[in-house]
Amino acid sequence: MGHSVDVFWSYRSPYCYLTLDRFRDWLETYDLTVQVRPVYPMAVRNPDFFATVNRKYRTYHTQDYHRVAEYLGMPIRRPVPDPIVMDNETYTIAEVQPHIRRITRMGVAAQARGRSFAFTDSLMRTLWDGLTDDWNTDEHFRAALTKAGLDADEVLDEVDNQPEMLEDLIDENQRAFDAADHWGVPCMVFDGETFYGQDRMDVLLWRMKQKGLAVRS
Repeated sequence: MGHSVDVFWSYRSPYCYLTLDRFRDWLETYDLTVQVRPVYPMAVRNPDFFATVNRKYRTYHTQDYHRVAEYLGMPIRRPVPDPIVMDNETYTIAEVQPHIRRITRMGVAAQARGRSFAFTDSLMRTLWDGLTDDWNTDEHFRAALTKAGLDADEVLDEVDNQPEMLEDLIDENQRAFDAADHWGVPCMVFDGETFYGQDRMDVLLWRMKQKGLAVRS
């Protein structure tokens, strides 16, 4: 029997994006399932976070994820438009968040169909690789859903017409995330043990190998 790791994920997180190539390699190499479990980003879960955090946070954060992307050989640019609607001067988070809610609902719709990583891999690259402006169109969403092997019409209809059901799935992911031993993303949980951050992926792989993770035959 293969191994499985839950990954609690925000579509606004550059550090989630920076895990993609490594997760892809793992999926090709090992008998492993990567279960992406989308949750809302900190800006939605705690709208006061950016207004109260140390002002050095954003400067360091931006420099760091660009540096890590360069180290990993991955293109990166903050999505245009930002998935979170906010005032960048005051860090005030808008009450209505159409972008992040729609794509997070797509993510859990893909999760419910067993295609969470495939969809997330495609969509995150559209958001973060810097090659696409105006990523928030049905054309791009359909392309990501289709590439993941999903029926784009079916998923988009569900996102637009059954949001309550999808919000229940997001809440379920959030409850499982709350039970983990960290609050940030990417948060990886394997066999009841929590690993936070893209810089703990090597440690996670080591632990999974300890627990018998096998190379695909």
